[in-house]
Amino acid sequence: MQLFDLPLEELNVYKPKKTARPDFSSFWRASLAALDKIEAEPTLEPFSYPVKGVKVYRLTYQSFGNSRIEGWYAVPDHGGSHPALVRFHGYNYSYDGDIHEIVNWALHGYATFGMLVRGQGGSEDTTVTPGGQALGWMTKGILSKETYYYRGVYLDAVRALEVIRSFPEIDHSRIGVIGGSQGGALAIAAAALSDIPKVVVADYPYLSNFERAVDVALQEPYLEINSYIRRNSDPEAEKKAFETLSYFDLINLAGWVKQPTLMAIGLIDQVTPPSTVFAVYNHLQTDKVLKVYRYFGHEFIPAFQTEKLSFLRKHLLV
Repeated sequence: MQLFDLPLEELNVYKPKKTARPDFSSFWRASLAALDKIEAEPTLEPFSYPVKGVKVYRLTYQSFGNSRIEGWYAVPDHGGSHPALVRFHGYNYSYDGDIHEIVNWALHGYATFGMLVRGQGGSEDTTVTPGGQALGWMTKGILSKETYYYRGVYLDAVRALEVIRSFPEIDHSRIGVIGGSQGGALAIAAAALSDIPKVVVADYPYLSNFERAVDVALQEPYLEINSYIRRNSDPEAEKKAFETLSYFDLINLAGWVKQPTLMAIGLIDQVTPPSTVFAVYNHLQTDKVLKVYRYFGHEFIPAFQTEKLSFLRKHLLV
């Protein structure tokens, strides 16, 4: 038995019913169409980074709601067509834009862009949030799918892929998405909403199986949802909140992912409970692998880094 959540034999078959509303597909088609109307207008500003073999830039582009999104872009300093990675960071967790991590991936041979999530780093957030919110990002605009914070974030991730694909040094057939926690969720969401990425790697992905997450998570940020509902005793607020969340729940997007996917989860993860990760994994209908680590929680898992490098090498460094 684990310290909490379900035993492994139950996790292996845990597949909660999807919560997608009838207009789920049309909502995302309309959202992508709205993004298409906005010109990306990418800009690259060279940055002096003390390493040989890699060029580093500050990349910005225009995205949903006319928010200006930015991040670090590092590319191997030699000719030819490069495989690429778009990397997404964890929830409110990107120190100095993770520039050192981005450069490290470029040193491994990948042109890499690390998108800074709107409002959580240098990227602009223009989201209007009627209805107030609890501390953090989880409940911003939560009473409407149109205004919910992660609508813009998911579309920013799609736009990041479009921008990277537009660069002449990138091999269009070798683009991957990676990330952990919130970043893992964005990797999966981006793969569901775009056919640009060819491979997905997601460490303990977030934003999945919200109904269970609020019951079993022991640490933030899922508990921001609990806090919001505690402050809004009207049952309609709770009902509307979970209706909104259904449009962003990875269990409802998982069926759209067609790319080979590698995931990881630690069985003592108190931030993204194992059952919520198995929930999205068991809804994936593609080539997939989930690495399970009995003694790890929501943290750096050394053994998974080797798995990740091997997986990406197999699919992108050809």
